[in-house]
Amino acid sequence: MADRTQYPHQVQVHPSSRYEGGMATLLPSKGPSTSQILAVVTLVPVGGILLGLAGLTLLGTIIGLVVATPVFLLFSPVLVPAAITVALAVTGFLTSGAFGLTGLSSLSWIVNYFKQGRTTMEQLDYTKRRIQERAAEAAAQVGQKTKEAGQAIQSKAQETKESART
Repeated sequence: MADRTQYPHQVQVHPSSRYEGGMATLLPSKGPSTSQILAVVTLVPVGGILLGLAGLTLLGTIIGLVVATPVFLLFSPVLVPAAITVALAVTGFLTSGAFGLTGLSSLSWIVNYFKQGRTTMEQLDYTKRRIQERAAEAAAQVGQKTKEAGQAIQSKAQETKESART
């Protein structure tokens, strides 16, 4: 029977220091470094400026929408068909490009396939040979391991027999 101490099923972890708790554990034990102070001093104004620009952009977008909505309503009989036409044209160009790329990649694959010069039967034979070689290697390895295990069992039985006689 296997020794239980060799393969433990539970691992106990004992921390080296106790938890003190409170606010003191949330604060660093030493002050910030010079690089951290410089990072805060430079990044806070930059972040504030970018946040302000984002607010101005949102405000401009809302004002533009409020001003343009009545214009869109007045010209909607013209704008809606024009928008649909533009959307269909863009979709057509994108689809055409996608089909062109697919066709070119298919032709490239066919050219590379014929450049290799192997037929399907040659590829199947090559694959079959590789599988057989790997299976033979695996069988030889399993046979060797089985032989070693049998020899180990025989030696243990011989030792047990000799220790029982004495």
